Amino acid sequence: MTLHLHDTLRGKKIAFEPLKEGEVTMYLCGPTVYNYAHIGNARPAVVFDLLARLLRRTYKLTFARNITDVDDKINQASIDTGKPIEEITARFIKAYNDDMGMLGVSLPDIEPRATQHIVEMVEIISTLIEKEFAYEADGHVLFDVTANSDYGALSKRDIREMIAGARVEVAPYKRSPHDFVLWKPSTPELPGWDSPWGRGRPGWHIECSAMAKKHLGMTVDIHAGGQDLVFPHHENEMAQSTCAHDGVPFARYWVHNGFLSLDSTKMSKSLGNVLLVHDMVKTIPGELIRLALLGAHYRQPLDWSDAALEGARNMLDRLYGAVRGIEVSAAERQSVAVPATVIAALEDDINSPKALAEMFTQARQLNKSTDEQERHALAAGLLAGGDLLGIMQIDPEDWFSDPGSSDLSNDEIDAMLIQRKDARENRDFATADKIRDQLATQGVTIEDGPSGARWRRS
Repeated sequence: MTLHLHDTLRGKKIAFEPLKEGEVTMYLCGPTVYNYAHIGNARPAVVFDLLARLLRRTYKLTFARNITDVDDKINQASIDTGKPIEEITARFIKAYNDDMGMLGVSLPDIEPRATQHIVEMVEIISTLIEKEFAYEADGHVLFDVTANSDYGALSKRDIREMIAGARVEVAPYKRSPHDFVLWKPSTPELPGWDSPWGRGRPGWHIECSAMAKKHLGMTVDIHAGGQDLVFPHHENEMAQSTCAHDGVPFARYWVHNGFLSLDSTKMSKSLGNVLLVHDMVKTIPGELIRLALLGAHYRQPLDWSDAALEGARNMLDRLYGAVRGIEVSAAERQSVAVPATVIAALEDDINSPKALAEMFTQARQLNKSTDEQERHALAAGLLAGGDLLGIMQIDPEDWFSDPGSSDLSNDEIDAMLIQRKDARENRDFATADKIRDQLATQGVTIEDGPSGARWRRS
């Protein structure tokens, strides 16, 4: 099956064809590094990590995920904490990569930083001025949205209606309310770079255009990000890049993930309901968070809740339970084929819920099989599918022996299981049931099977 992706610009799902046969370029808008990433920030990181894994099966992929390390929020964090900007950005770059790594997100091939691409930004801005798509005013350089007839195409907005309906106070140096900043002046205490327009710093949107061009070329195969970036960020990226490059498309496919809410409420600092991944991974297994993020189709809204986490835990219990006790080597996991139905689901616009459903079909077949050779083959395929999805990355016994909320050690549980076994052999079922109940109160579930009893922490 051919990979199909929903393209935001064309508004439909279409077959994917890269610009260059056998090779793919993908750009993902990364973090602004002034604080820890929240669970909403993690959704695009996980979703497009999965797409990158899928693409690497077929293509030579060059994947860039940028770092925004010059921004007014970073400047404010420096003022608030009294710490140098470089110290703040270095700290949170490392924290972001460490925290995303806990969710199984691999590092991109390229991780460009905005501050390392000022020269490229100045070049694009100069070109836009020369082509009369941008103008200098009061120390600023702004993009003239009325000079671009296609402005609004990505977000499906009519620029004339946008201008007519503007209700915001317009800076006096702007020709139009929706003209956006390409370059702005910096005061002595703020970071700044020399430019033809004086000492200043770039606007947010020009950063990504410059970094994408430098590392991936004028046209990127896939430009990815959250739905919240469609307007104005990606709309402005597309406008300035295509205008600077004489109409050459900036991206062949625009792919956006849906919003994430918390218990049906938008996350907000003012509401005090922001969940930081840095804190979550201290008590919640990373792949549990990853699976919960993949539990809904990436383009659909995702409501984050305790119930969603519990559902993801139950799914991992079922998958790990199916392969428990079956030894599959790392080499075999890498060489065995991922179930074709799992691949087909992911190639259908990254349909992770369908892919997981196919994983459970494989798990059911494994649980029903009594042929050891067939069971081994099914387990190997299931684990290979887990590798593609970024789950099932630890030993099943370790998964089920996670201490969780139980005060009992693994050795204590094993000893109680032996006592229960002896009681059952002596037909002392009252004692056996009592031990089962004692374990249950400690969050430990006993599973009796043909090969004996096994336990797992609930």
